[in-house]
Amino acid sequence: MKKIIIIGAGPAGLTAAYELLDGGGDCAVTVFEESQAFGGISRTVRHNGNRMDIGGHRFFSKDDRVVAWWEKFMPLQGAPAMDDRILGRNVPLKAGGPDPESTDEVMLTRRRVSRIYYHKKFFDYPVRMNANTIRNMGLVTTLEAGMSYLAATARKLPEDSLENFYINRFGRKLYSMFFESYTEKLWGRHPREISAAWGAQRVKGLSIRAILADMLRKLRPDKGDKSKVETSLIEEFSYPKYGPGHRRETVAERARQKGADIRLGCRVTGLTVEGGRVTGVRYEQDGQEHVQAADVVISSMPVKDLVLGIPGAPEDMRRIAAGLPYRDFVTVGLLVPRLELKNETEMKTLGNIVPDCWIYVQDAHVRLGRIQIFNNWSPYMVKDPEHTVWIGLEYFCAEGDKYWNMSEAEWIDMAKRELVSMGVLSGTDAVLDAHQERVKKAYPAYFDTYDEMDKLRAYLDGFANLYCVGRNGQHRYNNMDHSMVTAFEAVRNIREGIEDKSNLWNVNTEQSYHETKEAK
Repeated sequence: MKKIIIIGAGPAGLTAAYELLDGGGDCAVTVFEESQAFGGISRTVRHNGNRMDIGGHRFFSKDDRVVAWWEKFMPLQGAPAMDDRILGRNVPLKAGGPDPESTDEVMLTRRRVSRIYYHKKFFDYPVRMNANTIRNMGLVTTLEAGMSYLAATARKLPEDSLENFYINRFGRKLYSMFFESYTEKLWGRHPREISAAWGAQRVKGLSIRAILADMLRKLRPDKGDKSKVETSLIEEFSYPKYGPGHRRETVAERARQKGADIRLGCRVTGLTVEGGRVTGVRYEQDGQEHVQAADVVISSMPVKDLVLGIPGAPEDMRRIAAGLPYRDFVTVGLLVPRLELKNETEMKTLGNIVPDCWIYVQDAHVRLGRIQIFNNWSPYMVKDPEHTVWIGLEYFCAEGDKYWNMSEAEWIDMAKRELVSMGVLSGTDAVLDAHQERVKKAYPAYFDTYDEMDKLRAYLDGFANLYCVGRNGQHRYNNMDHSMVTAFEAVRNIREGIEDKSNLWNVNTEQSYHETKEAK
């Protein structure tokens, strides 16, 4: 029987574990997870009856395999969710699908509303040249933005930085208003210091031209050609009733039922290797170090830690690995009776709160990067969604810096003060409850030694029985569906004896935006 070890119980690791065992293959699967929870950055944290999604994760994919896989574990709703029922909102329902009021393993269809909060005003995300934008910007600023965009189309800048990438697509004025500050908060570096590769992967086809085309398409009586829609323009998504962490828990339980040995609290410290193959995995559990033999290893742990844990790794590979950058992440959850933000949209919400899932904060005077409103992701994430609002405040920092090392009380105090300064809360005493979570290596970054990543890839592919999957496993800003596809491909290679691993690394490298989907 083939002994397969999977490092990490996130989207990629759990997908691989289930897929390896689902076909009844002759293998023994062990999963090592450092934390005490499933899902990695896509986990869901419970706190006093409320649930907090770490990072915010929409379920949308152009890959039919992924969609079918999601449906297998949690079918789409067949009856309205609690808030839709109370408000009389119409949502797509699946014939014969489960009722979220009586079933937990169900996916909800949610409306995607994300806006930018800039100078205490709301702008569409992505920016749309509509009446609301013109009114909020004012005539002078709108004209400046238009002239700036025209100038950018007439004279393209060399795309040797993320700054130039954005300016070429939106013009310098809109870039400075809606991209510059948030990007610097997220990555801790000015966009001129960051490779255009990040933008090329995250907003591949999105631009003012794409936004205008989408607007014109909607004006047509037949709604235009629906065959392609840029990801940030997609208006609906699926979401598990209790958040993505509940889905991970469901997959983990199904994998265990099929025989997977999933061990939480096991921190992998390195590999054992011999003759170009991995022979085992070293890990710590309860303060004790152990080694477990392996015929195959699937790794979703950070590439940096993986390479530094390989005995005898060449010095140049260790140098590149040590230099790979990451951005770490802190979420502060606050429970409040209300927000001071007015719902001036036509969308109905419980308590008439603003309808946003995410609010991108462009104010350079606060460290806050983004606000999640969990009531709008799913009413079941909130203990009392009719009378309280449960929000997540997202901050970006670096492990070990002064912000990362702040206490929970300091984080909560800063979060409350920033919201008051932004006009989101009336005062710091408005908070009913609070919680803080840290996530290491949440975002692999595209600078420093990243431009030598191909060398690391070649080195790691040299181990015939080692497969790198997932966001951190490939040091690539993958979404959940991409991470799952890397697992599908790894399992296929293992089953079919395919030695070429390029199919794993080619996931999420297409030039069209990663959620552009063609109609059938």
